[in-house]
Amino acid sequence: MTASAPASARYREGLAVRRSVLGDAHVDRAETASTDFDRPFQQLITEAAWGTVWARPTWTRRERSMVTLALLAALGHDEEVAMHVRATVNTGATREDICEAFLHVAIYAGVPAANRAIKIAKQVFAEIDAGKSDEQ
Repeated sequence: MTASAPASARYREGLAVRRSVLGDAHVDRAETASTDFDRPFQQLITEAAWGTVWARPTWTRRERSMVTLALLAALGHDEEVAMHVRATVNTGATREDICEAFLHVAIYAGVPAANRAIKIAKQVFAEIDAGKSDEQ
């Protein structure tokens, strides 16, 4: 958001959801790194992804987390997979849930995509277990 433009209700709701899922540290880093160039993109994802889709009451955060991980893994978005594996600490999706999501990826999107996602998840779990993850 620009300093002069007031935040919309959708943006405020999205920011609250984004913070609850990804954690304050992650969102604060994204906001600090935001420039005039990418600020419209940050506003878009906060309003659309977080304020519209993730804020819907139909699915739980756990369910959204599993679907999101499966989609990101299937599409090969490795950095996003890692970020959303970290976020499961906040969404309630368990390691077993993540395994199940990636098994679906293996069948419906391919073994290489699932294999890569599992490797990433294992790295994130090791960081979390060692207490090295910044937010979890």
